[in-house]
Amino acid sequence: MTGAREAHAAAMSGFLPCHWLAQRHLQTLWPALMRRPTPLAVRWEAWPTPDGDVVDLAWAGPATGRIAIVLHGLDGNLDSHYARPLLRALVARGWQAVLLHARGTSGHPNRLARSYHSGDTGDIAALAAHLAPRGDLAAVGISVGGNQLLKWMGEAGPTCPLVAAAAAGVPYDLAACNTALSHGFSRIYQSHLVKGLVRAYRAKAPLLDVAAEEWRHFTTFRRLDARLTAPLNGFASVDDYYAKAASRPWISRITVPTHLIHADDDPFVPLESLPTDLPSCVTLERHPHGGHVGFVAGPWWPRPWLEERLATVLTAAADCPRRDSPRCQAP
Repeated sequence: MTGAREAHAAAMSGFLPCHWLAQRHLQTLWPALMRRPTPLAVRWEAWPTPDGDVVDLAWAGPATGRIAIVLHGLDGNLDSHYARPLLRALVARGWQAVLLHARGTSGHPNRLARSYHSGDTGDIAALAAHLAPRGDLAAVGISVGGNQLLKWMGEAGPTCPLVAAAAAGVPYDLAACNTALSHGFSRIYQSHLVKGLVRAYRAKAPLLDVAAEEWRHFTTFRRLDARLTAPLNGFASVDDYYAKAASRPWISRITVPTHLIHADDDPFVPLESLPTDLPSCVTLERHPHGGHVGFVAGPWWPRPWLEERLATVLTAAADCPRRDSPRCQAP
């Protein structure tokens, strides 16, 4: 994709950061800490996975019509600040919206020793195959959910059943993002996320071969991933996990219209880790500000922007009669 097309996508999107929240950590933290929960009626479904586990689906909107799968970020769920607003924005545009909770993230432990990981695509593939016969199917991924989505779409290539996709705040290169989260203020984010993952693992401690004194040593992603994530999911080492679970190598194989949104000041994702040489069906919309899945708009009064934008670009791509055309971009 050319730089001109990339710049055009950002210029037309209408994002102007709130003046007094433009700094990247404020953009990241404000929605998570200050955004009020928004009510949304959902229908819960316990969906069995092919390997004998169960994942929870939260459905919103009509019971018929085209479906948009939403994939949350690391340690996320329906209570994440973006989840209900995104579901609502999709429903407002005529979608059935369903949030796929990764294993162990919906408030109770999953059945198996393994939970999920940043490149886990099995449950997405199985759910998409289950839902595709009902009609048009699309997907939106947030942060790690975006990494999982893009990796799965690349793995599927031309057999991918989606008509459109969108993602924001994607950690395309897991090793690079792990390094970024290990320095400076970003270590606060790492600590918070690791604590959440450790709580989820400890909830099913009887299934895990972890000594009681080991738990307190899991203070970084690398330590937790080396001891639990990598071996539980069949990776040879933590570095093998980071390399094989990253979406960046798979993006060139995507054949579905896909819109990516990224903030250049994202404290989780270094600029040098962004994908290059994107296929013509993939648009990267970059903004100077926005933090990690923040995008608090202004100019003066903070207001959300990202969820509406994601729903808009996804719907525009799905509605375009020539979905493989670069003209199928949202204004």
